[in-house]
Amino acid sequence: MSAIDIGSVDISLTEVVAGSWVSLAYTYTAGHPVDDTGCVKIAFRFAGDFGVPQLDDPSGPNYCSVATTGDCRIDVRWDLKGNTRPWGRAIYLKVMSGYLDRGDQIRFVFGDASQGSPGWRVQSFCEDTFEFKTYVDPFATFMFKELPASPELRTVSGPPARALCIAPSTVLVGQSFTAHLKLEDRWGNPCGSPLAIEQPGLAVPGVTTATLVDPATGLSAESNPIDVRTSQPERGRFWADFHGQSEETIGSNTIDQYFTFARDQAFLDIAGHQGNDFQVTDAFWRTVNETTGAFNDPGRFVTFPGYEWSGNTPLGGDRNVYFEREGGAISHSCRDLLPGESSDSVDSPTADQLFANLKSQDGPKAFAFAHVGGRYADMRMHDPEVEVAVEIHSAWGTFEWLLHDALELGYRVGVCGNSDGHKGRPGRSYPGALKFGSLGGLTCVLAETLDRESVVAALRARHCYATTGNRLLLDVRLNRGAEPRAMMGDILKTGQDSVELSVDVTGTGAVECIDVFNGCGVVETLRPTAVPRESPRIKIVWAGAEVRGRARKSDWDGSLVVNGNAIADVTAINFWNPDQQIRRVDGNRLEWESITTGGTTGLILTLEDGNSGDLALRTTQRDLEVAMADVTGTPTVWDCGGLEKRIQMNRLPEDASRTSRTKIDVPLGSGTNPLYVRVTQEDGHMAWSSPIYVERG
Repeated sequence: MSAIDIGSVDISLTEVVAGSWVSLAYTYTAGHPVDDTGCVKIAFRFAGDFGVPQLDDPSGPNYCSVATTGDCRIDVRWDLKGNTRPWGRAIYLKVMSGYLDRGDQIRFVFGDASQGSPGWRVQSFCEDTFEFKTYVDPFATFMFKELPASPELRTVSGPPARALCIAPSTVLVGQSFTAHLKLEDRWGNPCGSPLAIEQPGLAVPGVTTATLVDPATGLSAESNPIDVRTSQPERGRFWADFHGQSEETIGSNTIDQYFTFARDQAFLDIAGHQGNDFQVTDAFWRTVNETTGAFNDPGRFVTFPGYEWSGNTPLGGDRNVYFEREGGAISHSCRDLLPGESSDSVDSPTADQLFANLKSQDGPKAFAFAHVGGRYADMRMHDPEVEVAVEIHSAWGTFEWLLHDALELGYRVGVCGNSDGHKGRPGRSYPGALKFGSLGGLTCVLAETLDRESVVAALRARHCYATTGNRLLLDVRLNRGAEPRAMMGDILKTGQDSVELSVDVTGTGAVECIDVFNGCGVVETLRPTAVPRESPRIKIVWAGAEVRGRARKSDWDGSLVVNGNAIADVTAINFWNPDQQIRRVDGNRLEWESITTGGTTGLILTLEDGNSGDLALRTTQRDLEVAMADVTGTPTVWDCGGLEKRIQMNRLPEDASRTSRTKIDVPLGSGTNPLYVRVTQEDGHMAWSSPIYVERG
């Protein structure tokens, strides 16, 4: 049978502002007639976080309408997984009680505003080719045929809403350096090209910041902390996002745009690319290697070729695989999305087989991170020659439990934080409006120089720390008298009953506390600033997840009422969706919609009086009533079940320090003692050092 004309599609807009509300008409014109119960299907990428279409409330957000010129009616169904990955999100327009003849049309209006709806909220991130991929089932056989060309929409950034200043973490006294000022819209999209502003050399050693002002908008930003040194340190601090995807797999925008953003918008020092292995064809694997090779620029920007081995959790779960240079062979967990299931690679159905295959390959050596994404890593499968770190924060959430899984099994691993971004913004990956719950993380690699060899050596030695996306300075050392001090990641032996740790932190905001761990338990909590009983600042956060896997999202919609006192100010913590911010209903009542996926969200209240009245908190997880006089600087924690779901409340100082330099004696148990710290800032940002592994004989 010769190919049939399955019709054409037109859309009424060609460009929209990311995250804006629009009314857009999608019109399908039939070619070959479409039979009764035949269907037109519109599919969208997984990464798209547009508003979910609804047909029930004409005055509500994302209301859509449908009409046809055919002698039939059109039934509409939305399905979150209604098509083959990565085009999973789908709208079915089913022809019922009749048919579409040649030239008949279906008109589907996204965001029909004729009855009061604000429209359809388009996706929150920029993309040149947001596609309305269209399939047609003209014979009612559920055998869909794809249109040769589907319409595309360009999403662009909105007006600048904030500025971001990024500076080097380390500079030498008297040496000029470049700081970059970047403007972002309300959803975190870059507005134009960042400004590179040369800064004069600083005369005094110590830690400082730079503040830059955009001349066109007047927006200003303070930089990350800058460590001013009199001499070059033994190791530099190099910032990395090793983990994200582009449109060739399940992300958005091209792999070239991905690395360009990482280098020129996020100002990363190091980046990797991680397509799901079962979508990476042999041709795209060659493209990954060609692209990382082209972008790798020692001394400026270091890249690594790699892929995400995406086995089901009982088979090992997600592992991020990287090669020290181009030329490594991919190994698939399965071949479900490879055309014809064809590949020249050797498959690895389990993580154990993956590690064995990676070690047996000729060519460049591989290294890997354990990861939590749609699937989560089963740490019972591990190879210390290959797997050097666990990823404990990404846009999916915070997963310190993965580190604890590894430590309980006696492994010696480092920690990393990456984005696993799907929106084409590695190094500055905002979660958007749907599945993701956190700002993407960063890894600080403590390497001798910025080149592949030094970075790999640092990772294999676990000389790295993880953050929730900020660039704080963290140094954890074990003091050993006249011997060189051990640094994070080191392994050493001692016969002592305790050791002295030096912990130096300079945050990007006020440092609330530093938890010192031996293994999975906190041995001491350090609070850099004392908290007066009369302080009027009260911090309330909620955190955790339902489960380890895909259904981890916890809903925390709620309200707060203060009685016998008054709210002078409120600061939101990790409310990333600009359309779902805390609402001040009246002077003493707040309301919100909120989710967590393992991370932390919440608020800081500033009260008129520190100790008067009480507070009533209502959430979908738990309700609380607390007297203000009972709130202290030590957090009270209410368990909410699930996976570390909890509400936490404590008092904050009025003027907390960003810096903490502390020495602490840590008691040792027998065997291996993994010593690490977790830093929590008032603004919700966190960081984790890789453990120092102290073996006590």
